[in-house]
Amino acid sequence: MTKHGHTLAAPSDFIAGQENPNLVPEVHSIKGNVAEALVIKNGNLFFLSEPDGTVPLAPGHGFGLYYHDCRFLNGYELKISGRKPEVLVRNADRGFMATLGLSNPDLGGLPKHSVEIRWERVASAEDLTLVDTLLLQNLTSDRISFSLEFQFQAAFEDIFVIRGLFQGRHGTRHSPVWENSALFFRYAGADEIEREIAIHFSPLPEGMLPKGANYRVELAPRESQQLRVSLAVSACEQQKRAAHRPAEIKLKESRELRQGWPEQNTQIQTNSLLLSRVMDRSLNDLRMLRCTLDEGASYFAAGVPWFVALFGRDSIITALQTLAYDLGIAEHTIRLLAKYQGKELNAWREEEPGKILHELRVGEMAHLGEIPHTPYYGTVDATPLWLVLVGRHATWSGETRLFKELRPQIEAALNWIEQYGNVDGDGYIKYACTIEKGLANQGWKDSGDGIVNADGSLAEPPIAPVEVQGYVYQAKIEMAALFRRVGEEERASALEEQGERLREHFNRDFWVDAGYYALALQQHNRKAAVLSSNAGHALWSGIAQPERAGKIVEWLLSDEMFTGWGVRTLTSGALRYNPLGYHLGTVWPHDNSLIAAGFKRYGFDHEALKIMSGLIEAAVHFQSYRLPELFGGFAQQDYGIPVSYPVACQPQAWSAGAVPYLLTAALGLEGDGFESKLRIVRPMLPENVNQVEVRGLRVGQGLVDLLFTRSGDHVAAKVQQLEGKMEVILQS
Repeated sequence: MTKHGHTLAAPSDFIAGQENPNLVPEVHSIKGNVAEALVIKNGNLFFLSEPDGTVPLAPGHGFGLYYHDCRFLNGYELKISGRKPEVLVRNADRGFMATLGLSNPDLGGLPKHSVEIRWERVASAEDLTLVDTLLLQNLTSDRISFSLEFQFQAAFEDIFVIRGLFQGRHGTRHSPVWENSALFFRYAGADEIEREIAIHFSPLPEGMLPKGANYRVELAPRESQQLRVSLAVSACEQQKRAAHRPAEIKLKESRELRQGWPEQNTQIQTNSLLLSRVMDRSLNDLRMLRCTLDEGASYFAAGVPWFVALFGRDSIITALQTLAYDLGIAEHTIRLLAKYQGKELNAWREEEPGKILHELRVGEMAHLGEIPHTPYYGTVDATPLWLVLVGRHATWSGETRLFKELRPQIEAALNWIEQYGNVDGDGYIKYACTIEKGLANQGWKDSGDGIVNADGSLAEPPIAPVEVQGYVYQAKIEMAALFRRVGEEERASALEEQGERLREHFNRDFWVDAGYYALALQQHNRKAAVLSSNAGHALWSGIAQPERAGKIVEWLLSDEMFTGWGVRTLTSGALRYNPLGYHLGTVWPHDNSLIAAGFKRYGFDHEALKIMSGLIEAAVHFQSYRLPELFGGFAQQDYGIPVSYPVACQPQAWSAGAVPYLLTAALGLEGDGFESKLRIVRPMLPENVNQVEVRGLRVGQGLVDLLFTRSGDHVAAKVQQLEGKMEVILQS
């Protein structure tokens, strides 16, 4: 994704095209595995812990409490009479809260499992507070006593420092101090931002330690006692330092606990327990990954923990995946990215007029200008994808309102494609990074070794990725439709002609005789003639010639590419293939969702279902049915379960969007708000899914409830309720 790394990565210390075994620095400081982390997030505040709810005091991990690209808390340990409690159960399915059941080990005078600790943790976006409520229950018929110790650590590290990518200037970390019965950790940032975490205890502890607190607990038979620990974060300019929060944060005041999270507009119900669980998990994760920026504008953050930020490519694709579920966040995303659209030539940030950003960061290193992410524009696909989102949003909503309002930004994006993206005038969008802290590769496979040749060498810039040319084609077709819609026929025809010319040249220059599209064109327009998943995006965008689609489908479902769980990023026959290489053979759910939608577009319905079924089956083996950012590219028969990628983001936005998008593609839902029509094109369902109910699907000004039932290979669609103006058309 916009994940920069061989295991992870971001702007890195290399120059594009160098042959170097360490092209992209890994997450050097992360030695552990975050795949099993307990994750909660609400708004811009998120917390990752070990499965037992704690954060190690030792260095070298990614756990902790984060806000605005800073890890405020990097250590949080709980012990009962000096020992770690044993985990009985844990659940973080609601996203903004987690519940753990713990019990004591054998403590000598206190037998094992004498105490139940029910630990409820809630992240509040309203208060920027993590609230822990611990209910201590004596499970025995005897009076018992024990101690409970809390210990904390706060380093206030920038996200790029945690990932081991860069080391920046440091401010002043003050010694912890107890004030007004609360423990304060403070950091005066080099960026003149005062960051603070205030830890409040209720009731007050007997022991107020330099970095923690302890309680002496005595419980009568079957008696219980409740403790509360509230961790409130704040960040403000030093001269505007706000007053401290009250000593007790009232949990009942949290909007989320009162009401739960608001549901997305469209609701899905199915008879399949498996599909229901995967869909519920996915839609909950999408709600969880909503962040706000600039006075409340919402967008999908790319992924926890490394990419909780506005990313052009990721936020756009997730908004595209979820158009049938929530048009509102797509509009917010369009507006936000328009606001930060490139205005000038700035080599440090790779900014160009009309270009859509790659990544926006708001931490200390960004404030100090030590990284170019303010925002950073090192991507060539976000701009055409933004235009695609503008077009698709208009079609579903039936409105040209955004198109008219953002006309200057749309014109600038179209101009960027021609003037800056198509730099050598051959019609292809290319990139060549020249800055030290920039991305060598600037398509979705943006790790340093992500674009390779058949002989194993790295592609030489300038590089034109196969999928990006498809996005440009799709953008021109979408924009042509909107220009025609507002009466500008000449402009519409010109864009269509440009698109068809690009399609013709693309099919001439990218096609490999073996029967697939090259991964990219490189220096002197030589093909990077290796089989990759990117070729499937040419089906999604519609740039592929229809007569070639069947061969691409055949290749992508061959043993070289399809693991049983999904399509690999790179063929297993390639010299650079590595089933655990970030972009060199792993399986990415979002990639597969676009490929399957492309299969459906060209009439390969059953082949699309094969990918959908593989991903759903893979989800069974991940915690809480959550598809991660990526997983290993090992064949299904190798281990019988998918192999985790140790530092994959979980949850990750476009992975969470994958199955919801696949379901709308499988059902053939194509909204046309301008014509007040919903087309249901060749609906189909995976095996063992016999019924799906879609409620509250919005197209234009109409709402519809639909029931899909499967009998054998046939799926029937029935309108259950219709509000407003809409015609539902079933196409076979």
